[in-house]
Formats: sequence, C-alpha cells, structure tokens
Amino acid sequence: MAPLRQFMLVAVFALAMAWTEAAAVMYLRIPADRVQPYQANPFPSLPAIGWIELVREAATLVMLAAVGTLAGSSRRSRFGFFLIAFGLWDIGYYLCLQWMGGWPASLLDWDVLFLLPLPWWGPVLAPLLISLLMIALGGLLGLSRIDRISPQATAVAWAGFACGAFLALTVFIWDTAHAASNGISAVLQVLPQRFLWPQFLAALGLMALPLLPFGRPRGFIAHREAARRRWTLDRREHAAPRKETADDRPHP
Repeated sequence: MAPLRQFMLVAVFALAMAWTEAAAVMYLRIPADRVQPYQANPFPSLPAIGWIELVREAATLVMLAAVGTLAGSSRRSRFGFFLIAFGLWDIGYYLCLQWMGGWPASLLDWDVLFLLPLPWWGPVLAPLLISLLMIALGGLLGLSRIDRISPQATAVAWAGFACGAFLALTVFIWDTAHAASNGISAVLQVLPQRFLWPQFLAALGLMALPLLPFGRPRGFIAHREAARRRWTLDRREHAAPRKETADDRPHP
C-alpha cells in the first residue's frame, strides 16, 4: 500500500475516533456541569466510575497503537503511524469539543489531559504543540523511504526525545504529584495555579531532536543529498554552452 494511502486511512480513523472521544467526554461532563473542567471539585463523578475511565483511557492508547501496527510494515514505520494517529486524534478531539460545547474558549484554557498515573493538567496549547511534533516525527518515520539508520547520532537524538517526554510528563503532573502524599481525595481537588512553561518548552525542544539533520536516518539524508546533486548537475548542463558539431555547420 502506498504511504500516502496509509496516511489517509490512519487520518480517517484518528479523526473518527476524535469525534467518539469528544462525545464520550461530553456525556461525562455535561451532567456534572464540568464542560469547563477548571473549577472547584473538577472530578465529581470520578470516585464512582474512576476505574472505568482509567480503562477507557488505556483502551484509547491500545486502539491508536493497533492502527499504527496495521498501517506500518516495519517497527519504525509502525511507531511512526502510531505517532501520526495520536497527534491527529488529539488535535481533532479539541476541535470536536469546541464545536460540540464551545470549549475550549482559548488555547490557554486548562484541561485534564490524562488520568494515568495521576491527573495531568495543562493549557490546551501544550498538548496541541506535542501533537504537532508527533505528526512531524511520525511522518519522518512512517512516510519517508529509509533503508539504514545512523546509530550514534540517531541514538542520541531519540535518547533526548525520551528525556523530553519524561520531563513533559513531570510538568503535567507536577501539582498532582505534590498532593499525592495527602491521599487520592487531595489529588482530585488539585487546581494548578501556573504552568511551568520554561520546563515544558525545554522538554519540547528535547523531543524535537530527531527532526534535526544529525538525528535523521542516513538513508533519508542520502536520498536528499542525491536529489540535490542531480538538480545541480541538471542546472550545469542547461547552463553550459553547447559545442558546435559538424552537423550544425552550414553545408555549401
């Protein structure tokens, strides 16, 4: 199957799933008057259905991983299509929420992003930036024709990605982790007062390292360099004056 067709199928699945996810969240938030989650007692129904919601979130990740596995033909491309599916799903989720309930009103509105292992809090803009980055990384891994991997530079870049992901997770659960020592009831009442933007942007920069030239697979760079050399040779051939041959001379 052509990579573009694979991408389109993954995109259709992710956007359809985004609508389903947004609808499920609206079913939970409207009866509890929590379409805007950043208010006192943000999880009024969670004690009763907490384990159901946790399993639903885990099932969401399983479905996204499954579509990535089906779309890809190698371990690298499967991970790439998973990243694409996750990024499109997350962006589509917020677009559907806005259309259904008029929220978020701003990219800086606070939202509960996940509940595993603790509630993640952050402005809507933060997960959207990560989703855009995931789509770019997924395109590099899932759509580009790559034969070989540069082991040293790529390993460093992906190690930076892992460190950035861990730092971003720490930023999202910073406040709830500090409340965890007081019990689950204290965790569920947390309303963060400020977001750690400097630390988050540092995490985003680390996660973007595989997009830099030294972190790209060698086959990707070699293909780009070969195309650039062909383009340069073509320009030189067209610019060079053509030598006169015997056939070009006028005959008496």
